[in-house]
Amino acid sequence: MKTQTVFPKGYVMSSFNNQASFPSYRPRRLRSKAALRELVRETILAPSDFIWPLFVMDGEDSAYPIPSMPGISRHTIDRLPNLAAKAKSLGIPAICIFPYTQPTLKTEDCKEAWNSNNLTNKAIRAIKDAVPEILVMTDIALDPYNVKGHDGIVRDGQIVNDETVEALVKMGAAQASAGADIIGPSDMMDGRIGALRTMLEQNGSQNVCILSYSAKFASNFYAPFRDAVGATSALDGDKNTYQLDYANGDEAMRMIARDIAEGADMIMVKPGMPYLDICYRAKKQFRVPTFAYQVSGEYAMIQSVNNHEHVDETKAMLESLLAFKRAGCDGILTYFAPVAAELLNR
Repeated sequence: MKTQTVFPKGYVMSSFNNQASFPSYRPRRLRSKAALRELVRETILAPSDFIWPLFVMDGEDSAYPIPSMPGISRHTIDRLPNLAAKAKSLGIPAICIFPYTQPTLKTEDCKEAWNSNNLTNKAIRAIKDAVPEILVMTDIALDPYNVKGHDGIVRDGQIVNDETVEALVKMGAAQASAGADIIGPSDMMDGRIGALRTMLEQNGSQNVCILSYSAKFASNFYAPFRDAVGATSALDGDKNTYQLDYANGDEAMRMIARDIAEGADMIMVKPGMPYLDICYRAKKQFRVPTFAYQVSGEYAMIQSVNNHEHVDETKAMLESLLAFKRAGCDGILTYFAPVAAELLNR
């Protein structure tokens, strides 16, 4: 004898995931209490997701506020141990160093980039001596040391690729020797990941990770950063011949695939918020550790709503950071790192 299932009056099966439709299925039930919302939250943001970018300058016990990035300063090296200790106490696992190089040290051959006692390398040693548990990431690009303001060496008005890669290898070797845990090639030259990985292997630095700026776009959101590292006035022309056209998503996937094949351990999309589609595609396609850089222009935009009666800056900041995680990112380089970590730790 067959039995017949009796459904309550008004019950209708939905074609979506075999869920009942209203009123049996009331999605708002899971939103009705804060504890329930936390219990079913799909994406979690934590201080361990952050890399904190810091700008370093010459001098002693000083900080210089960067006008185009409210709340952000350049710091002298002697202040870095305390900042590293703060990062550790907040649960931030990594700091990324960006130098403000004196104009007198900027040259056409960019030789200051691989000086073992340049700002970056001294900063690495200072942080690792004081707080060895903190990961130190560095930037691999020539713009802070280039009299022309470019990420590569300029010859007869052209950014030359192979000569630049040779310089980047020397730069990476110096940073690895100083104790860097992660090097971040942000130059977008062809072949630099393979060359850097070969150098690290040959120099006994096999455990130094490469977080490659694989999909770095020729963006308008970088201007405050260039002020911070003193590259704005030096820049001759634009960077369109080596950074990606921001109209090209498929090309970005090709660049990521290339860098992984050459030995990158992690990849990055830069900028962040306008490129969440690239973050999503990269994570879904390659399934490698994927990062985004919430760049200076993004930071400045969110900061600009401070004290605005219609927008809550703090909520907007946290919403923007969580969006990276929802898009598939494993971590975020963000100037908001310490402020966001303090809020999340509460």
